[in-house]
Amino acid sequence: MTKSIHQEVTIPAAPSRVYNALLDSRQFRELTGGAPAEIGKKPGDPFTMFGGAIEGRNVELVPDKLVVQAWRSKTWPAGIYSIVRFELNPTNAGTRLVFDQVGFPEKEHEMLDSGWGKMYWEPMKKFLA
Repeated sequence: MTKSIHQEVTIPAAPSRVYNALLDSRQFRELTGGAPAEIGKKPGDPFTMFGGAIEGRNVELVPDKLVVQAWRSKTWPAGIYSIVRFELNPTNAGTRLVFDQVGFPEKEHEMLDSGWGKMYWEPMKKFLA
C-alpha cells in the first residue's frame, strides 16, 4: 500500500458549489446519475455512495476549501481505508480541485486512478456547468 494518486482538475464552478456537490447527498446522487448516496456533513459523520459500493467517514471539513475522508470500497479487505483529500482553490475559471488519495490496496491503483475522472470529475463538470 505504498502507491498514491495525485490529480488536478478545473471545475467550472465556485468552490462553494464543488464543496456542496461533494457533501450534499441529493446533489451527489444527481451528479452520479442517481446512484444512492447518504453523506454526512460534519467531521466524523459516515457516508455511503454509489449504492453502498463506497463507504467511509468525513475526517476534516473546511467549508468551501477542503474535504478529507476515510474512504473505502466494500470489495476491499475489512478495516482497509484510504485517505482522500479534495482541496478547493478558487480560480478565474472556477475551482482548481487538487486531489490526493493514499492508503489503498496496491492492486487497485490503476482502477482508482482512472475512476476518479470517470466517476467524479467529468460528471461534476457537467453537473455544475
